[in-house]
Amino acid sequence: MRLIGRSGPNLTPRAHPWPDGVRAPGPSRRGGYAARVEAAAGRRPIEGEKAARIVDAMRSSVARRGVAGSTFDHVAREAEVSRGLLHYYFGTKERLLAEVVRRDCEVRMRVIDEQLTGARSADAVIDGLVASLTEMVRDDPSSVTLMFELFALSRRNEEVAAEFAELTRRTRHHVAALLDEKQDEGVLRLHAPAEAVADVLFAMADGVAMRMLAESGQNFGPTVQAGVRAVRALMD
Repeated sequence: MRLIGRSGPNLTPRAHPWPDGVRAPGPSRRGGYAARVEAAAGRRPIEGEKAARIVDAMRSSVARRGVAGSTFDHVAREAEVSRGLLHYYFGTKERLLAEVVRRDCEVRMRVIDEQLTGARSADAVIDGLVASLTEMVRDDPSSVTLMFELFALSRRNEEVAAEFAELTRRTRHHVAALLDEKQDEGVLRLHAPAEAVADVLFAMADGVAMRMLAESGQNFGPTVQAGVRAVRALMD
């Protein structure tokens, strides 16, 4: 999840965050992801490890090669499945990409829950947000690349555009619900509607994450601190 918070440790990304390709998220981030995936082509359920390998292979390929370079041949080879299986379940590359968007949305919301569920103060909420940003950029930079690649594709493809818009809606609603819940519990006070606050958080974090990867030698601690000051105008 791309959100901001307090500065925490030095926020200088590694000069080359991934050596040979993209580091996949660890098992704890994926949960039961391999157990069941509903393919974009007719929502046909795909059971088992092959489904997870197909979607993960496309995700990694887009982050490394971009959308145009991520052919079914590449994905099938990396997922260790037949090319025909990709066509059977997904039909087109765009439908497989739509599934990647859905899976990333689920992972993103799960990470937010892990960071914010136990927060008992506004400071703890902000700490959780900055931890999400730091973890994403350092441990899963592919998610940043994937997001911008899919956004660019969504401007040209209606199917991907619909899935991308749904991703932004779901993540905004999810974070807004968490913020409203924290406000109801007396943990924090919002100075704008929860959905508006969530939109601002995402907008700030998307830009910071992109810059952290683009300027890998820069220390972004002061930038995040400036972001925290802006966030404190929205919640305390």
